[in-house]
Amino acid sequence: MDSVEKFLAHAIRLEREAARRYEELSAAMGTEGNRELAGFFGRMAHFSRLHLAQATERGGFRDVPTLAADEYDWPDGIPPETADWAGVDAMMDARGALTLALEGERRGHAYYATVAATTTDPELKVLAAEFAAEEAEHVAELEVRLAGCPA
Repeated sequence: MDSVEKFLAHAIRLEREAARRYEELSAAMGTEGNRELAGFFGRMAHFSRLHLAQATERGGFRDVPTLAADEYDWPDGIPPETADWAGVDAMMDARGALTLALEGERRGHAYYATVAATTTDPELKVLAAEFAAEEAEHVAELEVRLAGCPA
C-alpha cells in the first residue's frame, strides 16, 4: 500500500462489508431465537459502521479514489472480512456464527497489520496500526465469546 488515500478506499470497503456481514449474522441469530447473540452482532455491525464513518471522515479533505472491483489490492483477491460469508444462513448455530465472525475479524486484523508493517509511508503506518488495534479488540471479544459458547 502506497498512499493514505488508497488505504482509506480499502478501509471504507472493508468496514462496509463487515457491517453488512454482522447484520446478516444478527438476523440469522434472531431467526434461531438467540436474542442475546443477535444483539451482540447488531452492536458489532454498529461498531463497523462507526469504523466506516471514521475512515470516511479521515478521507475528508483528501481525494479518496473510487476503485473498481478489480482495482482493490486484497489478499486472495477478495475483501478480508467477506471471504467465508457464503456460509451465513438462518440455520446457523451460535458457535458457527461466532467462528465465522472470528475468522473474518482475524483476516481484517491481518490486513491492517500487514499494511502497517509493510508501508514506507509514516502517516499510513500510524493509521493502519490504529485500524489494526481496533480489529484486535474485536478479535479478542469474539475469542472470549467463542470460548464461553457450548460446543
